[in-house]
Amino acid sequence: MNGTYYQNPTFPTNQNNYDVNMNHANNPGMINNPNSANTPNPINNFNQDYNIGTSLPMEQSYIENILRLNKGKMVKAYVSFPDSTEWRNKIFAGRIEEAGRDHLIISNPNTGEWDLILMIYLNYVTFDERINYSHSYSEKNF
Repeated sequence: MNGTYYQNPTFPTNQNNYDVNMNHANNPGMINNPNSANTPNPINNFNQDYNIGTSLPMEQSYIENILRLNKGKMVKAYVSFPDSTEWRNKIFAGRIEEAGRDHLIISNPNTGEWDLILMIYLNYVTFDERINYSHSYSEKNF
């Protein structure tokens, strides 16, 4: 029983009523749907808002950009694994090799060990020397 609360969805049966590519010259962010006027196309809006296919600009002070500026420096990464009873909290010491949006790679020259740390577990990082930090948008270096 549907009553008058919700309308059952109806779907077009041919491509004359619905543009599968969702590519409209008048408004690329809208779907041509005969059942509702001016329905936004979330895929096109997402692509326009987030510039899919391009990398993040360096002027944004995300942690991975700060870690990239300090590549090669010795650090201690303090990490917590909430679901582990054996490794609840762990400190990884070593040199920053790489940093990505969701990970940090540290190598320990004393042991030869390399660690891949997920950013979701990273609490904070301490440096053994001055931190390179840049606000590219304001041309200031700290």
